[in-house]
Amino acid sequence: MSVAVRRVVITGAGCVTAIGNSVPEFRDALFAARSGIGPVELMPGQALSFANVAQVRGFCAAGLLEPSLLLLTERSAQFALAAAKQAVEESQFLKAYAPESTAVLMGCSVGGQEAEEEQLAKLYTGAGRVHPFTVPRVMASSGASHISILFGITGAVLNFSTACASSAHAIGEAFHMIRSGFANAALAGGHEAPLTYGFLKSWEAMRVVSPTMCKPFSSLRDGITLGEGAAVLVLEEREQALGRGAPIYAEICGFGMSSDAFHITQPRASGPAMAMRAALRDAGCEPVEISYINAHGTGTVANDCAEAQAIHELFGQLAFAVPVSSTKALHGHTIGAAGAIEALATVLALRERQLPVSFGAEPVDSELKLNVVQFPSSFTARAALSNSFAFGGLNASLVFRAEAL
Repeated sequence: MSVAVRRVVITGAGCVTAIGNSVPEFRDALFAARSGIGPVELMPGQALSFANVAQVRGFCAAGLLEPSLLLLTERSAQFALAAAKQAVEESQFLKAYAPESTAVLMGCSVGGQEAEEEQLAKLYTGAGRVHPFTVPRVMASSGASHISILFGITGAVLNFSTACASSAHAIGEAFHMIRSGFANAALAGGHEAPLTYGFLKSWEAMRVVSPTMCKPFSSLRDGITLGEGAAVLVLEEREQALGRGAPIYAEICGFGMSSDAFHITQPRASGPAMAMRAALRDAGCEPVEISYINAHGTGTVANDCAEAQAIHELFGQLAFAVPVSSTKALHGHTIGAAGAIEALATVLALRERQLPVSFGAEPVDSELKLNVVQFPSSFTARAALSNSFAFGGLNASLVFRAEAL
């Protein structure tokens, strides 16, 4: 006797990003193609070879968190808590599930970079003693732990640190947990606040940062633009969500992972193609059903070429027609938070039936042979693919369906 497969839907969302510190703000900027990339303001007077980052502005943790929690957290975990609070408030899902049947899965690769650099500077210059809360503030897993503590969630609590695929892995594993019955609901997403002098200088040394701003899929692309932020989604079993009348953004129906097994920084198309193929297989979805691809699209020559090749490998002739865009020229490349912020963009595209543009792509690189979205437009929302491909050849792809299907 066959067992019915549990379907998983998204019933709440929250975010803190360079284009908005709430989902309504993020949505409006996303579809108006208003970029949040601008001059570096966090470190005045410091010399960098690039001018811009995607910085969160107007965020005040003091108005959101208790004073004791402010002492134990720094900017990255504070972003996570703020986004989680928005998602919980919208979904109200905690009233419907036992704490032990609820999970928290977050992606954070860098961790508390601001706290770490500040305290190391004290240590090596003799400017003062190291703060006693340095360890809990630096931990990459602190966001997941603080969310669990704040909401009394006693089920599985995990943090994924897989570079730029971290939060895509977190969302995908949360989806599998709920579909399998291991959990009934989850908070899943990612957070990052890495815009510190040491971090930016490290990326500068790699020579992959654009001197101006990232231009994914453009023939003029010359590197990434680093950013910060967080996004958190509420995932729960569909029948229970419908039964309690929860708002539904979209259904998450597939997750695929792979490794290039090739190079620590250079991508290879076969790995991303494998992840996308696995995600479609997991969703029971054919390439022809995909009506939008939210690409990883970093704006480097190598990454955009590899991703385009992977799309052609999987989609064949359909690759020339399916709309593709990268939203990184709006909110920046947020490292461990990238997959979550871009999953939110994908889900909003399905719900609103609007295609996010690939800002800055003009002139589009014709050699990529992709249907890059350059102008705001409506579309027939069926299913969408969201890609996250990381250093180390770590790949993750998520498939979402419009809830009407």
